[in-house]
Amino acid sequence: MDFLPIRRALLSVTDKSGLVEFATFLTQNGVELVSTGGTQRTLTEAGLDVTPVSKVTGFPEIMGGRVKTLHPHIHGGILADKDNPEHLATLKELGIRTFDLICVNLYNFADAAARGLDLRGAVEEVDIGGPCMLRATAKNFHSMLVLPDPADYQAAMQEMRDNDMRVGLAMRQAMAVKTFRATSAYDGMIAGYLGSKTA
Repeated sequence: MDFLPIRRALLSVTDKSGLVEFATFLTQNGVELVSTGGTQRTLTEAGLDVTPVSKVTGFPEIMGGRVKTLHPHIHGGILADKDNPEHLATLKELGIRTFDLICVNLYNFADAAARGLDLRGAVEEVDIGGPCMLRATAKNFHSMLVLPDPADYQAAMQEMRDNDMRVGLAMRQAMAVKTFRATSAYDGMIAGYLGSKTA
């Protein structure tokens, strides 16, 4: 689709710069917010109405947060091609709702490495769910908007203001490119760190 209406968003960020302003803009324009952990607490404390991911999945966050978004009710809602009737029929059959916007930035692994954590401690700072959501959304940019960086919030808000809460394909593709570059750099940083350590 050329212009994607933004009606439902999942926000899960480590860097909370500009988060409340962006989320407030979304809610003021009728967008439903879903969120996780610390992001959810920040938004709730700001007085925003937020649905916890665990309510969407029907399953609590487990293993200290290692598993929270890796679930069909999240990834089905991200990866469905909204132009594909078979995908939409599957979602309806299984009771899965689509997302339109995924706003995710990753655990700061560089900071963890710089703090001199031991190998096991550093590995705990490797983000799994975040890159999965980012890559899934970037793959499905024809049906989704991905925002991997707080620096993109202002441009996204302007795009929505200019287009009646819709986002054009050109911006969605540009954000997909930025996202794949970011996840590639993140994986490269982790590989370099692990390659320099003795198990």
